[in-house]
Amino acid sequence: MKGFIVFIAGKRLLTAALMSATVLASTPSMAETIFGAMAKAYNNNSTLNATRAGVRVTDEGVAIAKSGYRPTISASANLTSTYTRLDGRGRSTGTGFVNDGTSNTAVFGVTVNQMLFDGFTTKNTVSASKTQVLAARENLRNTEQNQLFAAVQAYMDVYLTRQIVVLRQRNIEALDEQLRAARARFDVGEGTRTDVAQADAQKATAIAQLNLAKSNEKTAEATYIQVVGEAPGRLERAPAAKKSLPRNMDEAYAIAENTHPAILSTRYAVDAAGYTVKATEGELLPQVNLRGEISRDEIWGEPSDLSTSSNNSTSASAGIQVTVPIYSGGRTSARVRQGKETVAQRRIEVDVARDDVRQAIASAFAEMEAAKASIVAQRTAVAAAQLALNGVIEERKVGQRTTLDVLNEQTNVLTAQINLVQAERDAVVTSYAALSGTGRLTAAQLGLQVAEHRPEEHYEAVKDKWIGLRTPDSR
Repeated sequence: MKGFIVFIAGKRLLTAALMSATVLASTPSMAETIFGAMAKAYNNNSTLNATRAGVRVTDEGVAIAKSGYRPTISASANLTSTYTRLDGRGRSTGTGFVNDGTSNTAVFGVTVNQMLFDGFTTKNTVSASKTQVLAARENLRNTEQNQLFAAVQAYMDVYLTRQIVVLRQRNIEALDEQLRAARARFDVGEGTRTDVAQADAQKATAIAQLNLAKSNEKTAEATYIQVVGEAPGRLERAPAAKKSLPRNMDEAYAIAENTHPAILSTRYAVDAAGYTVKATEGELLPQVNLRGEISRDEIWGEPSDLSTSSNNSTSASAGIQVTVPIYSGGRTSARVRQGKETVAQRRIEVDVARDDVRQAIASAFAEMEAAKASIVAQRTAVAAAQLALNGVIEERKVGQRTTLDVLNEQTNVLTAQINLVQAERDAVVTSYAALSGTGRLTAAQLGLQVAEHRPEEHYEAVKDKWIGLRTPDSR
């Protein structure tokens, strides 16, 4: 059941938010929000829409199962033409000659068959189909959670990579200043060619890192388009999830046990498998059917004196047919045993889903706490690195430090700033991962401004349909 839940494992899966105040400029009023991105993903995401279509497919299984209760009606027609040729020119009789002739026979009939008792096979098949619909809805809710979480990740990946590009661009500007200063000191005899070369090399490395950062930004934007369905514009700084977020892991475990779709879907799968076993066992019981038939025979042609009277007739019949299975070669028994093993497998899958959900919750909460602590530490590191850089620059002016010392401190400042935006990013995404672990990362819980998809509407439209080829949306 690992496909049913959001699995959080390590920093590579954590995605972003709340960038450093040293990096962010004022956010434009028309910028996209993280909730807007999730709303677009809710409407546009292909994986989510495909799962919705799959639920509609499952809905039709109930109508198919209920057809076992209803009569079946069939019509048949048979047309036969017979040519008769006598030896010679004819045969003499007391009244004349009998010549060659052609006769046509048409038989038309209608047959009605109604099941009266089938060992409760139809009843249990309908129950299994209804339970599969409930399981499919939970799978849809789980897919919704996964895709909304993917939208959070995609949003924050774009936001993060853009901030890293900004930081690296500012770093190049700072290195340009250091390079100009090194060349000026060299021109007046206060510096060495080595200082200039070190500054030049540091700038070349920074340019390469900036190009890599821009490449990562393009990759993140491509993922955003894949998940959200639109290209990212200007993005707002996103807050961590707070609404509906449990206070601790124990509370999250308790909520997930009763609400997480991965767990609920496997429970429904157990019930559906149980009904399937009962339906198969019903094949070992007697089958009773009511059968009625009406037919009409029509004969015409030019048979001469071969036939002197009409054979046209209409007949009707009705009766009850009882079928008692005795031995099917062991096939039905094997299917029953197979079904029971499936039930046992589904029960184990409930435990697997529960364990996976608990692991995801524990991982998300642990990563979230680590990210919060990292934010505090990295803010201190940024401030300290900036202070150290300023001090080294002043010391270089009086000859106590070299250009290499300044360049190293500049690198330390950049590293601390990137680590800070990474930690802030992790704090936001892990908060949504924790929310997903409880089963609450849905459009309804988040209050997204969307027209909520209601799978029960399609189910109600098709569950009792007797006839019709068009789908409820007129396809």
